[in-house]
Amino acid sequence: MIIPGRITIPTILTAFLSVTAVWGQTGEKPLADKKTVIQSSEGWNPSVDVRTDAVLVYDLSLKDPGRFRRELQTWKEKGYHTCFMTNIAWGHYALDYFNGTWDGEEHWDEIQTDSDGNHYWNKKYYVPSLNYLLFKKQVLKKAIDAGVEAVFIEEPEFFATVGYSEGFKREWRAYYGTPWQAVDSSPEATFLSNKLKYHLYYRALDECFKFCKEYGKTLGKDIKCFVPTHTLINYAQWGIVSPEASLASLESVDGYIAQVWTGTSREPQYYNGVKKERTFENAFLEYGCMESMTAPTGGTVWFLTDPVEDRRRDWADYKKNYEATFTAQLLYPRNNHYETMPWPHRIYQRKYARSATDDTMENIPEFYSTQLQVMTNALNSIPLSDNKVSGSQGIGVLLSNSLMFQRATSWSEEPGDPALSGFYGMSLPLLKRGVPVQMMHIENVRYPESWKDIRILIMTYSNMKPLEEDAHGFIADWVKDGGALLYCGRDDDPFQDINEWWKRLGFSRPADHLFSLMGIPAAAPEGNYRFGKGLVRILRRNPKEFVLSPDSDGPVLNAVQDLWKNECAQGDLMFKNSLYLERGFYDIAGVMDESVSDKPLTIKGTLIDLYDPSLPVLKEKVIHPGEYAFLIDVNRVEDPSVPQVLATGGRVYDEKTSARSYSFLVKGPLDTKCAMRVLLPRRPRKISLTGSEGNPVTDFTWTWDRGSRTLFLKFPNSHDGVKADISL
Repeated sequence: MIIPGRITIPTILTAFLSVTAVWGQTGEKPLADKKTVIQSSEGWNPSVDVRTDAVLVYDLSLKDPGRFRRELQTWKEKGYHTCFMTNIAWGHYALDYFNGTWDGEEHWDEIQTDSDGNHYWNKKYYVPSLNYLLFKKQVLKKAIDAGVEAVFIEEPEFFATVGYSEGFKREWRAYYGTPWQAVDSSPEATFLSNKLKYHLYYRALDECFKFCKEYGKTLGKDIKCFVPTHTLINYAQWGIVSPEASLASLESVDGYIAQVWTGTSREPQYYNGVKKERTFENAFLEYGCMESMTAPTGGTVWFLTDPVEDRRRDWADYKKNYEATFTAQLLYPRNNHYETMPWPHRIYQRKYARSATDDTMENIPEFYSTQLQVMTNALNSIPLSDNKVSGSQGIGVLLSNSLMFQRATSWSEEPGDPALSGFYGMSLPLLKRGVPVQMMHIENVRYPESWKDIRILIMTYSNMKPLEEDAHGFIADWVKDGGALLYCGRDDDPFQDINEWWKRLGFSRPADHLFSLMGIPAAAPEGNYRFGKGLVRILRRNPKEFVLSPDSDGPVLNAVQDLWKNECAQGDLMFKNSLYLERGFYDIAGVMDESVSDKPLTIKGTLIDLYDPSLPVLKEKVIHPGEYAFLIDVNRVEDPSVPQVLATGGRVYDEKTSARSYSFLVKGPLDTKCAMRVLLPRRPRKISLTGSEGNPVTDFTWTWDRGSRTLFLKFPNSHDGVKADISL
């Protein structure tokens, strides 16, 4: 496939998402200006000075508020906006609460506990009782008193296999008004147990964030509150329950961080009968899940990536998977907020093996540190865009928080839905053929924005159940107005028979209630059913069947093809092995294996390769299956007559331009190299670099590329800044 240069000038620099939040005091800059953040459990130091807009200073207990204030101040002095980040569900920091130091009573029975009586992960995970939340609020108060601008409470996590502590049993009796049931005693007990876990962290975040906002007001502050969280897809894979999309209904929640990185996206899944890692594809689906959860509500979401990950691997592995996740996040052009890296100290200051075949331990290689700095600095300026990812647009897959409720028990995991195959059976057969499927949360169907551009919605109740009946009315109305609904499922899993709202309304299965709203009989056989201007296609196959065996995805592909052609009048679906997007002057592409062909994708233009630390200028970039690209096409620079930095391994400040000169200041982490591509109207006559104390910097190289009219410049980074003066 050839994509010629200068295809079209895309619509770029569209308005930011409609966000009205502000940081800290009323009248300060809007949240949309804080495009990039990092999180750190340490004070500022020059080796991790990556120059994002804001830093989330991580502290669990704030036992020493004075130290926390000092850490905040070190970041503030370097120009960072400072926020507080903590967790809600885990960590040893709450020992004062559990051992009785805090209120004189021990609370060990509020630890998440499994059926053998083991405290989950060595007393690290909690049952968030109201009493525990009083303890947590004291921590939050200390952070606000220290002067933070926003509060981020991460990872509200309750494991699906636990629920045997006395603390959890008390919460069960209070919530349901019935005797406790063991999570593994029946499908209904599993569902009810996980539903309660979901409620407890919904309540916990609501309580904590309300406190932050109300206490902030007493100090004249407008404290904004965010939830850094894994995606629904990952939590369901890992057997964790969390409130996820339901938090959008809380007025106290202003947005999220989408905690998607190599560690979540490399989780293996089945496709074509093979279980293996598919990091790029999984990351694309995970970011789509978080966008679906957030965008319809008008909130803010920062997409996270990590140049390393929690598990110890090697630098070659980290680099490959980082490019895969980074590419995937850029394929969502309606978002331009990013957490560029968590824990920069473990990236720049920790040693890992060189490669899978060379266990030499070393700090981050120069080529990788330079590359990731070029990548992350691009996030400070990458524009929003109305452009679409290449491929047939408008096919959605329905998700529900209850995807987490049917996991990790003998009747619901193996062989019921191994590796979350029910979800991947609806998404991977299309995505692997270059169809950029969209996610939709049933919790958000009431928002008109959720339905924007959706032509076909694929859904099942084989691995999840609707938590409220109201959602069905919105789905039925969409079909009536012309939507095409593909329902996949035999409706034969044991969770169909639990005593939930559909049973109380007299329906044997939740799908029967949905069908009744559209005049479709209960337990309707496979076939097409017309409703209003739209159509329901029932496919009596559980979607896991489409990926667990080789060459088994024909039924779902044929059904979608038929709906696309005959109901949506869109012709044939566009099948290919790549996803491609133009976003401003950036080109983003990923080419997949296991697809319709092994042909490479070729992009032509005057291209700067941002995944190569030497920033070469190319006439074409050939991307093979399993490879990814992040490029600048110099031909699409909006005003090429203006000198400007196009790519940089340090953040640029204080640009000054005259008829015969161009100057700027660059700041970046100590002991790293900055590589730059600078667009100039002509070859420079002279280049001089100066350190922060006015001393000349002589350790630099430069070359001129006549065809692109770009200067390549490389020199050691400085946290205090290096000033470049270019005579033209």
